[in-house]
Amino acid sequence: MIKIRLSRLGKRNKPFYRIVAIDESKKREGEPREVLGFWNPVKKEFKINQEKLEDWLKKGAVLNQSVKNLLGK
Repeated sequence: MIKIRLSRLGKRNKPFYRIVAIDESKKREGEPREVLGFWNPVKKEFKINQEKLEDWLKKGAVLNQSVKNLLGK
């Protein structure tokens, strides 16, 4: 199953997250199928490619709870 979830990057105390479509069994920083956007909680930046997101949801991908919260769903 494909999940859309956050993958952590950045340094200690300076987190930066990518929003990725990845297999459920992969590690958090595993190889994603596609990068859909990013979230920077330090600078309060958030960007996601809606077309890619909708495409993955049509293919049966499931949103992680943290991504749902970011999207406001």
